[in-house]
Amino acid sequence: MRKRLQVRTLTPNERQAIEQLARSRTEATRLVERARIIQQASQGRAVAEIAERLNVSEMTVGRWLKRFNMASVAGLEDQPRSGRPTTYTVEERAEVVAMALTDPQTLKLPFASWTLDRLAAYLNEQRHIAIKRSRIDEILLTEGLRWRSQETWFSERVDPEFAEKRGRLKSSTPRPRKAAS
Repeated sequence: MRKRLQVRTLTPNERQAIEQLARSRTEATRLVERARIIQQASQGRAVAEIAERLNVSEMTVGRWLKRFNMASVAGLEDQPRSGRPTTYTVEERAEVVAMALTDPQTLKLPFASWTLDRLAAYLNEQRHIAIKRSRIDEILLTEGLRWRSQETWFSERVDPEFAEKRGRLKSSTPRPRKAAS
């Protein structure tokens, strides 16, 4: 006969953390689901009932109950997975970030801002770091940097006489008609 799987008694802090996670709309979906499993189990529900209510397998419910019982709320986080080791060294990653933050004109390059293609070409040719644009984007996102798509939004216009050359602006929306009196 199988032993009935149950969640251990939750401390007040654990209960608060689980309830907060279970209601969250900003946390990862898998973390919210795991918190709901623990929440349901703490209310005395059986593994089969929890699995049916949350539309997961009984094995999944059992896994997260065991992990929570062993490691508390931290046990609900994903564990590191095996896989291919990182391809680029810390120094190479730092070089990618440093180059992305450097003004290309200070390097005497003929353009005012980087694109992923320009940055990849520069790193390949000048810094001898064989890297693709998709990997550069990944590294920058990991470092909290977002690639901008329009340089004119964040810096001065390339042509200082742009407004004069453009001419007078025309309104794109018609003026509202006056109401009849």
